[in-house]
Amino acid sequence: MRQALYEAAQAASAGDVPVGAVVLGPDGAPLATGHNEREATGDPTAHAEVLALRRAAAVFGGWRLTGCTLVVTLEPCTMCAGALVQSRIRRVVYGARDEKAGAAGSLWDVLRDRRLNHRPEVVHGVLEDACAAQLTAFFRER
Repeated sequence: MRQALYEAAQAASAGDVPVGAVVLGPDGAPLATGHNEREATGDPTAHAEVLALRRAAAVFGGWRLTGCTLVVTLEPCTMCAGALVQSRIRRVVYGARDEKAGAAGSLWDVLRDRRLNHRPEVVHGVLEDACAAQLTAFFRER
């Protein structure tokens, strides 16, 4: 999570919402990272999770990230949760809850929806205070 927090700080320094993500391979080694780049690229899909998944797939050698873990500072939104399900990621670990747009248990629970063909394990609250503080500080400055 500390690496994801570092990525989130990179997003904030570029004027984007501070969300960072890291994809770990089945052996626990980092495969790829990402941070929000919507402001920098003008791409509405440039969320930290999506960028990290794309980069991890390139390193991993395919879109099925079986056995991998995504670590992210903020609970994934519906778009990112859908991408995580489609990637067949094994586990999602997140820090701060997103009561307004979270899709891993807060507002929706896309990741554990029994109607879908894949449901990753979800671990929440990892370094939650640090993740939330980073977001609060960013929006307070705005």
